[in-house]
Amino acid sequence: MLWVGALVLAPLLGAILVVGVLISVLQVATQVQEMTLAYVPKLIVAGLTLVLLGGWMLNRIMHFSRDLLLSIPSITH
Repeated sequence: MLWVGALVLAPLLGAILVVGVLISVLQVATQVQEMTLAYVPKLIVAGLTLVLLGGWMLNRIMHFSRDLLLSIPSITH
């Protein structure tokens, strides 16, 4: 369960991490400390990542759930 969760969230968290680091470097270089400059690009990238990879994420979760439900009879014996 933890592995599937990490696998599904890794692309989203990775994209947000990369954008956050790039925005932080940009803020340090320009000395602009605007808070919205940090949040808005992360939200946009998170939304785009979910749109592009949402189907794959949902598919992985559905396969895990199906396999888990199908394994219930073997667990009870």
